[in-house]
Amino acid sequence: MWGFLKRPVVVTADINLSLVALTGMGLLSRLWRLTYPRAVVFDEVYYGQYISFYMKQIFFLDDSGPPFGHMVLALGGGFDGNFLWNRIGAEYSSNVPVWSLRLLPALAGALSVPMAYQIVLELHFSHCAAMGAALLMLIENALITQSRLMLLESVLIFFNLLAVLSYLKFFNCQKHSPFSLSWWFWLTLTGVACSCAVGIKYMGVFTYVLVLGVAAVHAWHLLGDQTLSNVGADVQCCMRPACMGQMQMSQGVCVFCHLLARAVALLVIPVVLYLLFFYVHLILVFRSGPHDQIMSSAFQASLEGGLARITQGQPLEVAFGSQVTLRNVFGKPVPCWLHSHQDTYPMIYENGRGSSHQQQVTCYPFKDVNNWWIVKDPRRHQLVVSSPPRPVRHGDMVQLVHGMTTRSLNTHDVAAPLSPHSQEVSCYIDYNISMPAQNLWRLEIVNRGSDTDVWKTILSEVRFVHVNTSAVLKLSGAHLPDWGYRQLEIVGEKLSRGYHGSTVWNVEEHRYGASQEQRERERELHSPAQVDVSRNLSFMARFSELQWRMLALRSDDSEHKYSSSPLEWVTLDTNIAYWLHPRTSAQIHLLGNIVIWVSGSLALAIYALLSLWYLLRRRRNVHDLPQDAWLRWVLAGALCAGGWAVNYLPFFLMEKTLFLYHYLPALTFQILLLPVVLQHISDHLCRSQLQRSIFSALVVAWYSSACHVSNTLRPLTYGDKSLSPHELKALRWKDSWDILIRKH
Repeated sequence: MWGFLKRPVVVTADINLSLVALTGMGLLSRLWRLTYPRAVVFDEVYYGQYISFYMKQIFFLDDSGPPFGHMVLALGGGFDGNFLWNRIGAEYSSNVPVWSLRLLPALAGALSVPMAYQIVLELHFSHCAAMGAALLMLIENALITQSRLMLLESVLIFFNLLAVLSYLKFFNCQKHSPFSLSWWFWLTLTGVACSCAVGIKYMGVFTYVLVLGVAAVHAWHLLGDQTLSNVGADVQCCMRPACMGQMQMSQGVCVFCHLLARAVALLVIPVVLYLLFFYVHLILVFRSGPHDQIMSSAFQASLEGGLARITQGQPLEVAFGSQVTLRNVFGKPVPCWLHSHQDTYPMIYENGRGSSHQQQVTCYPFKDVNNWWIVKDPRRHQLVVSSPPRPVRHGDMVQLVHGMTTRSLNTHDVAAPLSPHSQEVSCYIDYNISMPAQNLWRLEIVNRGSDTDVWKTILSEVRFVHVNTSAVLKLSGAHLPDWGYRQLEIVGEKLSRGYHGSTVWNVEEHRYGASQEQRERERELHSPAQVDVSRNLSFMARFSELQWRMLALRSDDSEHKYSSSPLEWVTLDTNIAYWLHPRTSAQIHLLGNIVIWVSGSLALAIYALLSLWYLLRRRRNVHDLPQDAWLRWVLAGALCAGGWAVNYLPFFLMEKTLFLYHYLPALTFQILLLPVVLQHISDHLCRSQLQRSIFSALVVAWYSSACHVSNTLRPLTYGDKSLSPHELKALRWKDSWDILIRKH
């Protein structure tokens, strides 16, 4: 023991000072004066609302991506959520922790700088090339601006780069120590990073697909690798037949283990994590909120407050005599309920067509006493539930009697007001003319388990098929004119082609009718339902509905002042004014370093042309590059040029409002490619030392110009300096740039 203590304890560590320095510079550039400006900047008005919802545990829905990104931003919360995110430029109140809310995006942006350095090193390019990539990330103005605000692009870029770096680390471990602890760590981290990227924004799928594609190619090569041995052991080469068979078996087991490990890490783990994001999200936002009506009645009833307060304690089974409200499952253009009122259809429409002049039936997007209907047995006159209740089953004939007017839902061979190819739906008024009532409907439960299923509150999705004409009760979605109070048109659809949400309804509110007299029944309809117990959906049912709504939801796609097309991004023809000081000319713009953007596009073109040239030469069996240099070149192109392509080209297919910041993930891959191409030119295309010296001098001059542009645009990046109108005009290098100049 004494002998051990007498010996000195020595700890050795390898510290990459370049990495430490890059991390420090990244933190300084992103964290410096992070609370400035202490006002809402551009899309902070959008994400801040969701942070407040998290703080108050109120349910919300965002079609831009899964909830993990919003949860990351909310981690910096720690306040009561009481701030009105209603306009850009609004001053933050003292209770809003601006620094901590912007901290995580800033850290993500800062750490992307050293990650760029490590990625280029893992691609087996030089330290100089790696430093070049990191320094370009450091001085790129658009990346600085985006990462200093409460926005998600910097977090998405961080996980994109982490996924690529982790996979490269894993791939390089594969050559030396497969199935080691570090091998497992980097492989697992690749799957985790991919899942986080997708969880931030759906755009993360692009990088995930890229990593999966590269991994699939490498896995394909593994299948033909005859040097693989059994897991953790060397297989002795033996020429005896028995030994050869044993070796082939061990190689097969090894290949299977390799493929299984990749499948678990890159497919199973991301799926599990993706589900976990939603699980945590639904636990955190369990209260009713302003986005409830987008969701189904069953989903709304699972939230605390709101519809849950109304529907708890309702009878589960709909019986003859039940009083119900019927919500259209489709919910487009807005969620609405089957509705009627005293007014009738006009005798003659504006186009000269005649109507039945019967009582109007519409779909109304608000809770109203005129949304109540009574499910009547056609064979009985009573409008109350019998004792014991007789449940309505799939295939039963019913009449739907409007609660407030006691007129029956009816359709006939008269053209609908706005959809002449469909039948008019009305509540029947007996005018003693040759238009008899046609008010029998057959109930079809769409999501039934068997033909004997009972019609259930909230849970059952039903269709009403008209007995006389076989027309299906349908929401057309058209807004009626003023005579119909701009409510939505209901029609009888004769040519119904299978299942569609516009023809499907569910009972949202339900009570057992007990009053036969009309006055008492009206009082009953106005009174609230009894409340006692609730019925909750399973997590998978809520996840499936929430995921579908997020994918199907279409936000307002009207043209935005700062929206732009993908073609404008490459040449930096556009910018976005993020913030303007209320009194001075200080302002923040999303504006890229034009030297870096143009150079990135040029490097991409050079890479494509050189690769095509090499491929043509190799086809003629002329190998310009050694095999290791060729493989390094191909892998760098697959990840960097491929990363640019998968994060840029899909936007040409998207029908949504696009902005310049959508290009930033693709730009980061271009920045990674730039030093790769420069080193390749220096190493393989410059034949003499003189040529290399001249080329190096040109690279230094080029990087100096990029630094100069970055410093020139700095006032618009940080917004901490007020410029004169002359200085602002001097920064307008393109006519399409919208630099704001105050008029005095």
